[in-house]
Amino acid sequence: MVKRREPTARQLRLATELRRLREAAGLTSRQVAALLGVAPAQITHIESALAGVSEQRVRRLTSHYACTDAEFVDALVAMATDRTQGWWEEYRGVLPTSFLDLSELEHHARFLRHVAILYVPGLLQTEGYSRAVFSARLPELTAEELEWRIRHRKERQRFAIPYEAVIHEAALRIRVSDRATSRAQLLRLLELSEADHISVRVIPFDRDDFPMASGTMTYVGGPLPKLDTVVRDALHGTVFIDSEAQLNTYRTSFRKVEEASLDPEKSRDFIRSLAKEL
Repeated sequence: MVKRREPTARQLRLATELRRLREAAGLTSRQVAALLGVAPAQITHIESALAGVSEQRVRRLTSHYACTDAEFVDALVAMATDRTQGWWEEYRGVLPTSFLDLSELEHHARFLRHVAILYVPGLLQTEGYSRAVFSARLPELTAEELEWRIRHRKERQRFAIPYEAVIHEAALRIRVSDRATSRAQLLRLLELSEADHISVRVIPFDRDDFPMASGTMTYVGGPLPKLDTVVRDALHGTVFIDSEAQLNTYRTSFRKVEEASLDPEKSRDFIRSLAKEL
């Protein structure tokens, strides 16, 4: 068995789900190893995503765990047997691993939702806007690092799945660069909002009862709701959240944020008026 050196977020999620099933069944890793006739270390490696797992083994494990959700088991099998070498692999070694993990999540997602308070979401940014945001990063990026990140972001923007962005007026008004860059970004939002798979909604400053000002997040829809993921940026790096209790909290959070926003048509009118001010 060849141990992985750097599991991806998708591989880690599979490992986490298998561990959760084992724990819910009340079995120890040693007991499971005995049932399969393998060394306990092999179960540990599987549940740490340090080793791959075959379709047959996934089905045997889930059977031992008395998991009767066939759709869920099939989804785990798909995760275990996926050998996709995605476009993001080109960036391995030149960008932080979290960038690649996010790209992989988006590639396999059924839908995406984003709540943005201070910046326009990356998937909707113009190159000029992205360049200004990345250029302001501390510690400063080298010219080469900056170009890699801009190129990677442009690749991510080639998505075709349903995407809903709820953007606060603050993000639309903050000038990360000059007036021309801001105006170009607003016009780009208007253009993208006309696409069938993209919805853009705005939360105006004058909206009452909006206590969710720290609610920036990306919600990634998995093959099943229990395999959804929330992505949040923190001071120490990107955090991937996948526990059922937390997912339910973020689903509620998105619903409340959405309720506070204008509908897509009124949002376009609002963005259009901001662009005219520039």
